[in-house]
Amino acid sequence: MSKPHPDAVLIDAGPLIALFDRSDRYHQTTLDFLTTRRFRFVSTLAVLTEVAHMLDFSVNVQLDFFRWVAANGVHLADIRQTDIARVIELTERYADLPMDFADATLVVAAESTGIRDIISIDRDFDVYRLPGRVAIHNIFPGLGA
Repeated sequence: MSKPHPDAVLIDAGPLIALFDRSDRYHQTTLDFLTTRRFRFVSTLAVLTEVAHMLDFSVNVQLDFFRWVAANGVHLADIRQTDIARVIELTERYADLPMDFADATLVVAAESTGIRDIISIDRDFDVYRLPGRVAIHNIFPGLGA
């Protein structure tokens, strides 16, 4: 594992959906938060799939999102075939939440990239732990449901 980019932060689906969906209750808060800070967003293809699905109310909004990603709005962390065993392990461990696939891939990305900060609207990341009981710090606090 190499040292993460100093401005790199993981980003979950919720803030990305809110950023592109003006009717989302977190849209303005997310927009304000993300435009007043400088981040290098890192996520996974599973998260992008979830975002695209939730933005399916408008093909134009989906395309805006895809264009933003293509312009390096989000850098994709690789999830490899061999990572699926870890996804299974995490899903079993957090079955009481339950942990979804996208969240599991973000934990795997945290493990592989060394990134320990995340932007998420969900409180689940307050519970998830990396090996050695290392926390992933949600730097978008107070919004969780």
